[in-house]
Formats: sequence, structure tokens, C-alpha cells
Amino acid sequence: MTDLQVYIDKAVTLIEAMPYIQDFRGKTVVVKYGGSTMTGKNEVDPVLQDIVFMESVGMKPVIVHGGGPAIDQRLQELKIESKRINGLRVTDKATMEVVEEVLFGVINAGIVDTVAQLGARVVGVSAKESGVMHVRKHFVQTAEGPVDLGFVGEVTRIDAYPLLELIQEGTIPVVAPIGRGVRGGSYNVNADTAAGAIAAALHAEKLVFLTDVKGIMRDPADENSLLSTIHVREVDDLIAGNIIKGGMIPKVGACVQAVKAGVRKTHIIDGRIPHSMLLEFFTNEGIGTQIVQ
Repeated sequence: MTDLQVYIDKAVTLIEAMPYIQDFRGKTVVVKYGGSTMTGKNEVDPVLQDIVFMESVGMKPVIVHGGGPAIDQRLQELKIESKRINGLRVTDKATMEVVEEVLFGVINAGIVDTVAQLGARVVGVSAKESGVMHVRKHFVQTAEGPVDLGFVGEVTRIDAYPLLELIQEGTIPVVAPIGRGVRGGSYNVNADTAAGAIAAALHAEKLVFLTDVKGIMRDPADENSLLSTIHVREVDDLIAGNIIKGGMIPKVGACVQAVKAGVRKTHIIDGRIPHSMLLEFFTNEGIGTQIVQ
């Protein structure tokens, strides 16, 4: 009877998830995946398993990935110096070639291969080559004035049609955040910013950022100080109070822009927790921080 009870408990879990599955069926969810949450190991990443599960129960996931650590490693191998200003990579022509090679040729291809092995229809998308993401040169503001970062793009327009076509065909798009400049050149775009812009253009139900922290903490040293919900109007004060800082700023900024553009909910979730997205979406006990209007 004990063995049977294990299976009964599993069935009860599925029934508890049913209202959430019904609620999210047919809804688009944009997941920003990569950088610190990529395992780089041989085992299948639970994040990608979660995404395929979501597609299997009728959700419409779109993956936008980064890949900073892999780009850094490749630049070191080629002895190309990497410099950052305000967290953004200074990108000359040689660096841009490496960024494009690693993002689309290595990381994107790897994600596509894994998702396909899990049984889903999937296709890799260069946001530049597909015409999805149009950009202009981005200048970062410093105390000394604006600084040219080279081939770093600021999103001016998202053409969602190529992604919508894939979604309607039941295919999961995996998007590399390489933007098309006004003259057709390649530009490196912050993956968090790209994910937010794409979620807004798709009128997504949810935008999810997977990170290597529990969420936004009022006190980083106190794990019990997690802010489970933040309203858009509170964000500026939290940045001024140094509660939202560093690499979390572009994530939260993308969340705010997406929510203002009509995305219903945005989430910052610890991608190190196995099946964290399923826990967030399909249980009463959500995890991480949600940013809402």
C-alpha cells in the first residue's frame, strides 16, 4: 500500500496543478535563460525540462538567452581584452565577431539541440538575421559624459511577426539577442533588455528572469528578507536605497518596461532551484520576486 500511496500523492499534485494549467493554456511566456543559470554540465538542465513541460500543457514559451561567461571564456582563449562600463561590455569589431559566434553558433545551437532531444519542436533565431530586433548604437552615461561602447545596441523596434509565426506553428523559438543596426550590422544587446522588449511586443502573459539568487532581498545578508512582490512605483526608491543594484538593475528595468507595455506579470526566480518555474507557475507557494503594475 505504501508504494501505491506514492503514486496517489503524485496524482494529487497533478490535480492541484490543473487550475493553473487551465489558466495558462494558450498564453505566451518569455523566459530569459542563460549566463549564470546555464549548468554547462552533461545532465539535462531542469530549466529546459520545465520549458518543454510548459509547452506540452498548452503554454507558448519563448526562450531569450544570454551567455556572458561563455563569451568571456572565448575572449580569454583568443587573448582579446574584455572591458565593461556600468556592467555593459565594450564591444569592438573583433569582440562582436566572438559574441555572435558564441551566442548563436554555440549557445543557441546547444539549447536548440537539448530542447529537441526533450521532444519539443524548436528553432534557433538570430534576432538580427530574422529581423526581429532593430537597434541603434547605445551610449552609456558616465560622470564624464556619454561613452561609446562600440557595437552595443539599444532596442528601437521589435518586429514580433517572425516569432508569432513560429509560436502559432507550435514551435519554441530560442532567440539570440543580436540586434540589427540601421545599416544592417550586428550589435550586442543586453539579454535582459532584449527579453523585456520581446515580451512586450508579444503581449506575453509572463516574463521570467532566471538568476543565481533567490530574488530581490531587502537585506542581501538575510534570506528571510525576500521581497515576494514589488510594484512598479516602488522600483526607483529601491534602486536609490541600494536594494536593487548591480546586475539586477537591467533585469528589473526590463520587468518595469514590460509591465508598462502590457505584460501581466514579471518574475525574478532562482534558476538554481530544480524546476523553479513549475513551482512558481503551478503551485500555491510561489518563489522569487514578482514585479507587477
